[in-house]
Amino acid sequence: MKKYFVIGNPIEHSLSPKLHNYWLNQNKIEAIYNKKLISKNDLEGICDEIRKDNINGLNVTIPFKKEIIPFLDQLSKEAEETQSVNTVYMKNNKIIGHNTDIEGFELNIKKTKFNVTGKKIFIIGAGGVVPSLIFALKRMKASNIVISNRTKQNAENLKNLFKDLTIVDWGIVPDFDMVINATSIGLKKDDLIDIDFSKTDKNKFFYDVIYNPKSTKFLRNAKKLGHEIENGKMMFIYQACAAFEKWHNIRPQIDTKTIKLLDQ
Repeated sequence: MKKYFVIGNPIEHSLSPKLHNYWLNQNKIEAIYNKKLISKNDLEGICDEIRKDNINGLNVTIPFKKEIIPFLDQLSKEAEETQSVNTVYMKNNKIIGHNTDIEGFELNIKKTKFNVTGKKIFIIGAGGVVPSLIFALKRMKASNIVISNRTKQNAENLKNLFKDLTIVDWGIVPDFDMVINATSIGLKKDDLIDIDFSKTDKNKFFYDVIYNPKSTKFLRNAKKLGHEIENGKMMFIYQACAAFEKWHNIRPQIDTKTIKLLDQ
């Protein structure tokens, strides 16, 4: 039986096994998908297990989307340009790193009907998923992207990949049409981002990449202030769908039952 894992730290919040095992069963594929809590020191060994065919594929979540790259043989164009990997598989005896977060985010935003073209985007965070968000936003023709991160140097480092970013100090709220929480602040239900949005004009679009819990304090507070909100559930489903297709050559169905499967 083939084996697939999502690896990360923390990992207990991940609903990837629920989703992938549902699709495996639906498509009558003999395989199992589990989650694995790891440390950075485990990455090389896990990639060796793929080479030995003991593991058939990986999804990679925080904080290892960049850290896994040295142990891979080849990157897809999307993974190369973002230096971020969330899907790993073997092809022609090479371990390939791919990025399906770009596709997942782009499809999610299009589903919300929010038109990114010409809009000002404010991203909070500079971690593993942020290059994917920037890549997708640029492809959707955002006019300006501003980044704020508690450790400012990590935000500045993103300019190595994307030259025209604007970096602001933590706590500064620039003019924006859409703000994205791309940090892990919110994985615990009472986590609070200490940035004050109370003076922001109403009807802005607040997006949180976190999907579990489905309503973070970031989103709850935004709703109280009169803003549109969206969590990362559909991004998660779309990126998982693209990973499933890479591994099994089947585009799994995303229907109401699939979406409800992830309601907690």
